[in-house]
This record gives sequence, C-alpha cells and structure tokens, in this order.
Amino acid sequence: MTIVVTGATGSLGRLIIEHLLTRGTDPEQIVAVGRNTSKLAELEALGVSTAVIDYADRASLDSAFAGADTLMLVSGSEVGRRVEQHANAIDAAKAAGVARIVYTSTPQADTSALILAPEHRATEELLQASGIPFTLLRNGWYTENYESTIPQVRSTGVYLASAGNGRIASASRTDYAEAAAIVLTTDGHDGAVYELSGDVAWDGHELASALSDVVGREVVFASVSPEEHSAALTGAGLDAQTAGFLVALDGNTRDGLLETTTGELARLIGRPTTPLREGLAAIA
Repeated sequence: MTIVVTGATGSLGRLIIEHLLTRGTDPEQIVAVGRNTSKLAELEALGVSTAVIDYADRASLDSAFAGADTLMLVSGSEVGRRVEQHANAIDAAKAAGVARIVYTSTPQADTSALILAPEHRATEELLQASGIPFTLLRNGWYTENYESTIPQVRSTGVYLASAGNGRIASASRTDYAEAAAIVLTTDGHDGAVYELSGDVAWDGHELASALSDVVGREVVFASVSPEEHSAALTGAGLDAQTAGFLVALDGNTRDGLLETTTGELARLIGRPTTPLREGLAAIA
C-alpha cells in the first residue's frame, strides 16, 4: 500500500508522516509531497519518498500520485484558493486510480456558519462526486494556533480578544495527526465522518491562566468589542483583510461554533487529547 501525503512540508503533514512511521508503516510506502524542497529533503532522511508538487500544475500531481493506493489530502493553506487546489488533487487522484482519500476538513463543514467552512464544504462535495471512497476528518481548533500569541503575552501580560464568553475545544496538532495515521492504516473508515475536537472546551480566562503558567507571568484576558479588536489588530500592523478574518473567527467562537467536545478524537487515538497547558508549553 502506498500512501501519498500532501502538505508534507507543513506541520500537520509532517506529523502525520511521523505517526505513520511510529505505527510501523514502511517508509518506502510513504510519498511525502509539497512545495518546500529543503523540507522535503529533511523528510527524505526519514526514508520516505518525496515529490515536489504545485496544485496548479496538473502534471506534477499526476506524477506524484502515480501508483498510489491512498491519498492523505491535507487541506491547503491558501484561503480563497483551496477549492480549486483540492479539485485538481481529487481529479489527479481519480486519474491515477487512487482507491481512497482521507481529507482534513473543518467542524460540521456541511452546516456550520464558521468562516472557514465554505471551502471545506465545497471540497467535501467534490469528494462525494468523485466516486472515490473517502473519509472526512473534520479537525477542530489547533492549540498551536496560539503560537504567535505567546511572545505577545510574555511582553504585555494581556491576551486580547473579541470572543466574549465563547469556548474552544482545542487539541494539539499531534493529536489530529495521530488520528489521521490511525485512519490511514486501519480498516473500517470508508464513508466515515469524524468530528474531531479536544476533550475540554475553554474560554478566554482559562486560556489566559494557562498562558500565565507557560510564560511565567500573570496574563489577563481583555475582552473587547469586535470594533476595538479590529482597531487593535490594524494598529499592530495587520492589514484590514487579515484583521477582519481574525475578528470574524472570534465572532464564530463567541457564537459557540468551536466549543463542541465530541470525544471522537480521544476515541480514535485511544487516549485523552493533549491538555491546553501541555499543548501551549510544547510550542513555547
């Protein structure tokens, strides 16, 4: 069985490969594909095959997917371009005779008002239309999304957000990667839709408390309005589009779109998900 992992030079893709190897997958059965040639070279040192791809270059996808049995389609990072990119990958997989696709989606992608959902919803529809058996891993929030917050709160002692009392059930990226590796290497997952999240949903005050432990100083949660949040972000140098996106995500949090704790991630990996403090400490 040959498994092609897209986005292999990103954090999640690399972790999926590491978990596949830990679970005993033969490195010769793994093809790591991505755009960053230096990071692909690092993966080659693990014994896996590699290939440079560009989602816009169909020939590169055809070559990388040739002979593959399973495609681990890690969702692209270019918001606004992902549907086109994923469509090219799915079409190439179909042409290559790939027998199975595992895709990293977003929580309740088919019904959610989450700002990230539309591109994932469209990709899920493409998978359904492809005729290829697939599994949806609807990954929730990553604790690593707060990596850039750590130096900021270490400097200021303030975690500022417009999420109000909204809660987030985050887990560490390695938890989600381990779940993907399990799905890729065990039977019975065709057609399954897994709503994956951390075991505990926390709010801004609990995040600030955890950050206090991690950075070694008191961190307080400053709850602000969306307008105040936008002004603070643009004042810190972010462009209006990026600031608007981040404020919208906080609005989604405020509306409870990231708070669901299904327990499915813990059941898949056979252990509790990584606690918030532990996850933050690992990236600090």
